[in-house]
Amino acid sequence: MTSNSNPCPCGRPRPYEACCGLLHRALADSGQGAPDAEALMRSRYSAYVLELQDYLLATWHVSTRPAQLEGNEHGLKWLGLEVKQHKVQDADHATVEFIARSKLGGRAHRMHEVSRFVRENGFWFYLDAQT
Repeated sequence: MTSNSNPCPCGRPRPYEACCGLLHRALADSGQGAPDAEALMRSRYSAYVLELQDYLLATWHVSTRPAQLEGNEHGLKWLGLEVKQHKVQDADHATVEFIARSKLGGRAHRMHEVSRFVRENGFWFYLDAQT
């Protein structure tokens, strides 16, 4: 886990504890979710960086959720997140386009994705990706 003064992995100019850390703790402590699809996507990126598989599974829509997630490959380093676009289709559907960069075994990787999100019973969930 990161310390209070470390920047949030999601790229916002706030410390982790005042950014995605709030969402990670709120879901675990009180069942409170992200306020919108972009905040959920950013918190999920941070959860990948910090290997918070329980958070990732809890925020994944039940219709597309895998049974389990593996941790990061040994030596994987997440390098950053760039949110390109957050589009709201209606009150309960949104997409977030982003680029996530990582490095493994000396090779740089770039994942460009448009993720779909759905809100059910007041909670946002990751549904699937269009790459």
